[in-house]
Amino acid sequence: MKSCRIWWVAAALLFAVTLFAQAPPGGLTPGQLRLKAKADNAPDIPYETVPNFIKMPPNLFMGEGIGITTNSKGHIFYYGPSQRQHLFEFDAKGNFVREIGPDIYGWAYAHIVRCDSQDNIWVVDEGTNTIMKFNPEGRITMVLGRRPEFPFNGIEPSLPYADPAPPYLFNRPTDIGWDAAGNIFVSDGYVNARVVKYDKNGRFIKQVGRRGSGPTEFNLPHAVVVDNQGNVYVGSRSDQRIVVFDNDLNPKAVYDHVGAPWAICITSGPHQYLYSSNANPDSQDTTLQVTTGQIYKMELDGTVLGKFGVPGKEPGQFGTAHGLDCRIDNEILTAEIVTWRVQKLLLRPSASQGGKK
Repeated sequence: MKSCRIWWVAAALLFAVTLFAQAPPGGLTPGQLRLKAKADNAPDIPYETVPNFIKMPPNLFMGEGIGITTNSKGHIFYYGPSQRQHLFEFDAKGNFVREIGPDIYGWAYAHIVRCDSQDNIWVVDEGTNTIMKFNPEGRITMVLGRRPEFPFNGIEPSLPYADPAPPYLFNRPTDIGWDAAGNIFVSDGYVNARVVKYDKNGRFIKQVGRRGSGPTEFNLPHAVVVDNQGNVYVGSRSDQRIVVFDNDLNPKAVYDHVGAPWAICITSGPHQYLYSSNANPDSQDTTLQVTTGQIYKMELDGTVLGKFGVPGKEPGQFGTAHGLDCRIDNEILTAEIVTWRVQKLLLRPSASQGGKK
């Protein structure tokens, strides 16, 4: 018994020495430095949290916070797993309205939900390799992709990596966006590592991307949004960069200064802003949270206006913000994996940070 205790003490000392040896003079480990955003010194944006904003009915639970979006009426849609996948609708005050489509065949492993300009609700399911379009009444009107017909556990790749990837088959897709003409842009992220453009009827137009580190290559395109001019912003999480394309998917710019874009969103209105969540890693060493967790507010040209938030479980802190909604500027909704919740944040930026002048 004594020798066992001595072994554990020796192992603990060795671990501490190893950590100390890896840490640079500033006190951060190589892993913490790698995840630290270049814009870490951006000014803080004051904010407050709306307490108890989401009201769940009895005996119905949220589960991991995966996807969050709003429609033009301010209604909120949440998509995520509990004991099964849930698509919940809440009104603008956070009151529960309904559950849409429980037990649909196309659901296995939730990833994101978005509303388009006509208030259609689009759900991206990573597990079934499908994207489903619901009309405002909650009826399915379009399906992109196809659920594999052989058994699998819902999270593993159902198809091998292909280059080029088949135009109409996804392999763990991650997000969706639209331009003013209704063209559809899909980040087909975890396996195929590409972005695909379809017309409004789902006909294939073009794709860009493959695995790699080149200008138009990705390791994990995890989020996509489109601005009023039709430019496409792709959050490549593992590459810690946002890649900007024109409407024909030609590369325009790279923003590599706001950390790992787990989630991105873009505001409505004539002056649009881009928000990006440098989320704390939910499945890695928790010590890496030291240099992550903040959300950045930017101009569309990548200029950082400010940041807000830290990792944590208290109100106003973030437990891996996987989904973001910023339809109304300075009113932010987050869907968080670790803390199993949705938060509403009210930002109080200065005039130079996009606040009221």
